[in-house]
Amino acid sequence: MTQRAGFVALIGEPNAGKSTLTNRMVGAKVAIVTHKVQTTRARLRGVALEGDAQIVLVDTPGLFRPRRRLDRAMVTAAWGGAADSDVIVLLIEAHRGVTEGVEAILEQLEQVGAGRKVALAINKIDRVEAPALLALTQAMNDRYPFAETFMISAEKGHGCDDLRRWLAGQMPAGPWLYPEDQIADLPLRMIAAEMTREKLTLRLHQELPYQLTVETESWEERDDGSARVDQVVYVVRDGHKGIVLGKHGETIKAVGKAAREDLEEFLGRKIHLFVQVKVRPNWLDEAERYSQMGLDFRDGN
Repeated sequence: MTQRAGFVALIGEPNAGKSTLTNRMVGAKVAIVTHKVQTTRARLRGVALEGDAQIVLVDTPGLFRPRRRLDRAMVTAAWGGAADSDVIVLLIEAHRGVTEGVEAILEQLEQVGAGRKVALAINKIDRVEAPALLALTQAMNDRYPFAETFMISAEKGHGCDDLRRWLAGQMPAGPWLYPEDQIADLPLRMIAAEMTREKLTLRLHQELPYQLTVETESWEERDDGSARVDQVVYVVRDGHKGIVLGKHGETIKAVGKAAREDLEEFLGRKIHLFVQVKVRPNWLDEAERYSQMGLDFRDGN
């Protein structure tokens, strides 16, 4: 049996379903998923297996017009993920069709997609009728020479097996890049921080989730097989700290509990999670915060 392994970059607008698809393909929750846009910040790699092939999925930040330094670093990371991959999958939403954002991505693909296979995955197909789906498929394929088009629902799983089988066949021959039981290549500290950030994003409203970051400060293994994990939530203003803490600390308590439960399920063992909130007015301009997220500070220039 010849082993095959390679990288697949999932690109698309924010909220197109890239993280949901990554989790579906891997068969476990490795990427954080919320209904808010621009949730994914770093390039997360999820590892999916299909027969003799190992498919390393690069779940990139959504592509959008960047306004702030953090936005610019995220978009650079996304295109970097595409440029480093063996196959690119462009994910679009069936009910939104060819948006301005999709048009902008197609323009960039002319350059980034040259010399590599690019597939189109039309997601959330349950939201539109068949004629509209066929018209969208035609319009997209008229715009770009996609190697294949897949109709999928990342949330419900429709069409995802076909996509995974096709991707497995596109992977170059070679030894697997990760151990068989490894499903993500972000360090555990970062996965833990992302889980807490997901819970904060789901509970907080409007702009606040984009103005905070979570870091795992320490990870201490204990003799009984459990671990103590200490995290800090950095916010830019005192007022934000109050919102994140909530009345009598209720919000951060609920967030910590939900994140701990996710982490325990992910690791299959007991975790003692402690979360503090600190005001750090300039964290969006600190190189160290970016490296903690797996982003390059210089890409934000």
